Amino acid sequence: MKVVLLTSVQPLGRKGDICDVADGYAQNYLIPKGLAVKANKGSIAEAAAMKRSRELQDRRRLEEAREMAERLAGKNIIISARASEAGRLFGSVNASVLAAAIEEQVNTTLPAGVFELAEPIKEVGVHTVHASLHEEISVDISVEVVASEGA
Repeated sequence: MKVVLLTSVQPLGRKGDICDVADGYAQNYLIPKGLAVKANKGSIAEAAAMKRSRELQDRRRLEEAREMAERLAGKNIIISARASEAGRLFGSVNASVLAAAIEEQVNTTLPAGVFELAEPIKEVGVHTVHASLHEEISVDISVEVVASEGA
C-alpha cells in the first residue's frame, strides 16, 4: 500500500515522502497513529507541498550553520577553571560548559549536542573541539582552558 508520511518515521522516510509499505503496517500502525495517510491524488499533492516546505527549511538551516561556522572560525574560546599546580582541573569542561562559554564570548547559541567530545576536558591547555553544526558543515573550535586565580 502506498502512504504519504505526515511525520518522519524511521526507517521509512521523512515528512512528505511517499512510501510503499505492507498493508497491515499501514492499516494497523501508521494510519491509526496519525503518522501517515493512504496515498491518493489529494494526499500526493499535499506531499509535494510538504517536501517543498521541508526543502526550504533545510536550506535555511544550512545557511544558519554556515553563518555560525564563519563566526566560530578562528575564534579562541577561553574557559577559566580551578586547577591544581600540575595543571589538572578539579572538575572538568564538558559540552554544556563549552556551549555557555561560546554563547558568552561569541554571542552564538549552540546546543551542547553539537560538540564531539570523547570525554570531558580535564587539563589546562589548548584543546581542539570538533562541532557538527549541520550534516554538511562542521568546524574545529580552539578551546583554551586556563587556571583561575585562587586555585
